[in-house]
Amino acid sequence: MTNSIADIGEAEAILVIGSNTTENHPIIGDLVKRSVTQKGAKLVVIDPRRIPLVEYANVFLQVPPGYNIPVILAMMNVIIAEGLADEAYIAERTEGWEEFKGSVAEFTPEKVAEMTGLSAEDIRKAGRIYGEASPAAILYAMGVTQHGQGTDGVKSLANLAMLCGNVGMPGGGVNPLRGQNNVQGACDLGGLPNVFTGYQKVDDDAAREKFEAAWSVTLPGTPGMKLTEVTQAIGKDGSIKGLFIMGENPMISDPDLRHIDHALDELDFLIVQDIFLTETAAKADIVFPAASFAEKDGTFTNTERRVQRVRKGVAPRGDSKADWQIICDLSAKLGFKMDYTDASAIFDEIAQLTPSYHGMDYARIDSVGLQWPCPDKDHPGTPVLHTAGFARGKGLFQSIAFTGPFESPDDQFPFIMTTGREHAHYHCGSMTRRSKRIDENYPEGFMEMHPADAQTMGVKTGDTVEIASRRGQITSKVKVVDSTAPGTVFMSFHYSESPVNVLTNPATCPTAGIPEFKVTAVNIHKV
Repeated sequence: MTNSIADIGEAEAILVIGSNTTENHPIIGDLVKRSVTQKGAKLVVIDPRRIPLVEYANVFLQVPPGYNIPVILAMMNVIIAEGLADEAYIAERTEGWEEFKGSVAEFTPEKVAEMTGLSAEDIRKAGRIYGEASPAAILYAMGVTQHGQGTDGVKSLANLAMLCGNVGMPGGGVNPLRGQNNVQGACDLGGLPNVFTGYQKVDDDAAREKFEAAWSVTLPGTPGMKLTEVTQAIGKDGSIKGLFIMGENPMISDPDLRHIDHALDELDFLIVQDIFLTETAAKADIVFPAASFAEKDGTFTNTERRVQRVRKGVAPRGDSKADWQIICDLSAKLGFKMDYTDASAIFDEIAQLTPSYHGMDYARIDSVGLQWPCPDKDHPGTPVLHTAGFARGKGLFQSIAFTGPFESPDDQFPFIMTTGREHAHYHCGSMTRRSKRIDENYPEGFMEMHPADAQTMGVKTGDTVEIASRRGQITSKVKVVDSTAPGTVFMSFHYSESPVNVLTNPATCPTAGIPEFKVTAVNIHKV
């Protein structure tokens, strides 16, 4: 997030795109609702489903899955055509404007309405709401990123924010809502194949030499493989013979599950480190029992870049240990001793090696966390990024060519399925489906279908259908709702009994490597 959660309350307008905010980020969703009802903020919602926030929206654009980019381009077309762009901001703080401006010209509201089935007037209204407000905030989630052009979708939102001068001010910004409590922290601390902590690149000699000196090791200077590249490489050329999977359940969460199932069986050796025996852990040669969040000390870095303390509430059960202890023990067995006394010592090393964390220690974040960058001990943290300038100097407008999703409906697969989460369950269900009360009330998944499609197929809520894609088939019960559009169905991915990712497409965004979970062509038959 370029901004802070509290900033949302200062926005004159809020654009929510690809995020079912009230169900997946309910505290932030509540803040959006209060901003609208109590402060008079205007709200634009862009989503394939009629999510609960639509009740509060001034404009709802029910975009077909995979068509975020042309809708954003059309909004920018309106903003430019009607003189709503912040020309002073563009001149002072950005570059690439003229080329970008030309690339947007063809995406008129009428053209995009023809592509998407939306109303051209609603597109104009959305563009005006965002363009006339100052400041205006953008909130997005995986409904933007989990596409073949996911990176281009994020770039388009950055273009929109710069176009109206909304980057670098309270109440504005481009704000991804993280799907889990420490996703931001995992990325910050090197959980990506091309960077060390704080996004210091592994192919930067100076950065690499710093870590080599700290750890007395020699480190490779080439980026590693993305997660999706790893699973696709198993069994192909012998380069991947073993995996160590920590806190991840790809047997539920990865696309094309039949391939994943076969790939994991092809490995010579599989280690899984987790708090429960997940579907993936059940396939492992060795399982390391890890302590849960309530059984260990450490830090989480949340969606607004705030680094916060986590304190052990209860002792670890059985033989389970904190993740860092397991990793250190394994490293020692492999011949490299990691000598840390506790989680605090590890955080001190993080701060030493990571410029954006330099000014932090456990004492400073004891009661209230700090937002990075926090470069020294006197720095108060950074609630809003890019206030004085961008990290690269000037913000770069990037022209985006829309290519469309990898799959489209046809005679064989006439429906488009999109996926996501539901309010009661969390991700793969590894924790929430072990909660008796939650699972009693939400015991099984449903495929949501529009009433018009249900009537044509002769199905009603509670009926069982078979859903098939180019990769496999599953069965699921039906829930007839008007939240989806005709021709589009929705499923959550929490349920191993109806594992939706058997169906999803493993094709990925070429930049980020994220699969196109949000667009899968399927056919449906009543069982």
